[in-house]
Amino acid sequence: MLFEYNGSKIYYKFYHGKSSVPIILLHGWGCDSKIFKNLIEAFPDKSFLVVDLPPFGKSEKNIVDWSIFTYVGMLMSLCEHLNIKKCILCAHSFGGRISLILSAIDCSLVQSCILISSAGLKPKRTFSYHLKVIKFKFYKFLGLNTTGLGSADYLALSPKMKKIFINIINTHLDDYSKKINIPCLIIWGENDSETPIYMARRLNKNIKNSKLVVVKNSGHFVFLDKPFEVYSEIQRFLEDK
Repeated sequence: MLFEYNGSKIYYKFYHGKSSVPIILLHGWGCDSKIFKNLIEAFPDKSFLVVDLPPFGKSEKNIVDWSIFTYVGMLMSLCEHLNIKKCILCAHSFGGRISLILSAIDCSLVQSCILISSAGLKPKRTFSYHLKVIKFKFYKFLGLNTTGLGSADYLALSPKMKKIFINIINTHLDDYSKKINIPCLIIWGENDSETPIYMARRLNKNIKNSKLVVVKNSGHFVFLDKPFEVYSEIQRFLEDK
């Protein structure tokens, strides 16, 4: 199904189970909702709403001037469109940014939240990182080729999407995380290099009603690396609510 928001077409799919409160699955940057196929199949009695966050999957490719708050507004409008009054958010990486804001500002909609290797907190920057930034800006100032200078996610984007991406990653949500009062399960891979483990511990400290589970021998895609462990933790969390 397609839903139009801010002039952009957003793809979504509703899986109707026995549960009255749907679980909204939000994927990471560069992925789409298909990444949650096995998770959905692991909980056949649950209702799920999956969304392809633009510009990925079957959603609009040419979005203009979106910020992380545009994504939040889109999800709230989609819930209103589908008459969803209560939901559980389950988000990975980039999707976690949306969940952090929505869980902080609209607790009437969000019943509980599951954050899997969530992005959104201000990262610790190393000396080598700052050197790379200086090099990039210097090359750009001189009109030299900057190919290869930047993350894989950044380099894969169009010029318009690079602007959106930079805006998103520079919007730090530490203060939002401190305002979350709903139950929250935080699941992290101990070897995560994209969103390092210190972010998980900081989230756990910031969110009062939260539980942190660190999964051994797993990385940023912990729910793919160790699905049984992750699904078991999700099941326990949902049963307690």
